[in-house]
Amino acid sequence: MVALLVAAVAGAGIAVAVRPTSSAGQRVASPVPGSVSSSSPSLNVSPVLKRIEPAVVNIDTVLEQGQGTAAGTGEIVTSSGEILTNNHVVNESVKITVQIPGHSGSVPAKVLGVDPTDDVALIQAEGVSGLPTMPFGSSSTVKVGESVIAIGNALGLGGPPTVTTGAITATGRSITARDPTGLSEHLKNMLQTDAPLQPGDSGGPLVDAAGKVIGMDTAAESASSGLTGASSNSPSNIGFAIPINRALTIIHAIQARQSSSLGTTILLGARPFIGVEVVNPSEIDAAQGGIGGGLNGSGFGIPPGYTPPVSSGAVVVGVLSGTPASRSGIAPGDVIVSFNGQAVTSVTSLSNAEQADHPGQSASLTWVDPSGQKVNATVTLATGPAV
Repeated sequence: MVALLVAAVAGAGIAVAVRPTSSAGQRVASPVPGSVSSSSPSLNVSPVLKRIEPAVVNIDTVLEQGQGTAAGTGEIVTSSGEILTNNHVVNESVKITVQIPGHSGSVPAKVLGVDPTDDVALIQAEGVSGLPTMPFGSSSTVKVGESVIAIGNALGLGGPPTVTTGAITATGRSITARDPTGLSEHLKNMLQTDAPLQPGDSGGPLVDAAGKVIGMDTAAESASSGLTGASSNSPSNIGFAIPINRALTIIHAIQARQSSSLGTTILLGARPFIGVEVVNPSEIDAAQGGIGGGLNGSGFGIPPGYTPPVSSGAVVVGVLSGTPASRSGIAPGDVIVSFNGQAVTSVTSLSNAEQADHPGQSASLTWVDPSGQKVNATVTLATGPAV
């Protein structure tokens, strides 16, 4: 099963992704925020919405290095402003703001912790108190055929949430979810629903008929699978939500500052950053003309005809100015093969090694330049975007 994440990026998943900024013009559509689309007329939506809406927030982010913006939905967990959302909503963000019902303007927020494996994040709205909190239920007893309501910031348009209704059509689903920017993840034990979802709904609550949250809207089937993609303006009625029991277990671990108690990948607080754009050596040919204008074009600093000097590692295709990487001397075409003494065999292994450290720490970096020579350097990790 292939699905698209539902964050809205001026370019990305069931959050309404708006990546790059130039695609923001796509954020026009129906249903209009605040509208209700119902395929389950027996559901009494109004009292449920009255209970849920005060604890639903709209999330907007600015992405690193001018990549654009993104939008999604969040659920208030604590009266002091802790908010549950998807990791892919805040992924690569350097600035996060939230719109809270009853509050004028936007409130800045920061990441408290994320679990990239399960696509869960906990963020903190700053300078707020006395907020209403989401009425969480249990996903352990959810059954196929149960009526549900999906609530979210469809298309990232802001304002009152869009509401759609449907039913649980399957449980225990495993999917591969991706967004147009290349972010891909494998999610297990998902709830499947026919309540229509759109980009921007990511992180929003999936609610049962009693007004309890049983899941977090995360993905919808993609156009490439014959279904509506999250980057389009048409909602998909094959959507997926993370069971709320799993999401709450993860955020409770984040609140307790426990990074590994669940056998999952929980990352706490600010993330370290060296400042390189990398791809796997095997992706060089496949990416010609396909990423940022092409690896052998103006999008990156790789010259035409480039061949990686080694077959394993992380090929540097861009170095961000003013970062630890730019000060180390590493350049496009170099291949990172070791980070802090750990072998780097792929982009994923580099990310895993990097995320094990913290901003301000020193780290050793080894790369192979295009001539085949190994180079060693020590860098001080900076504070980077959310994972």
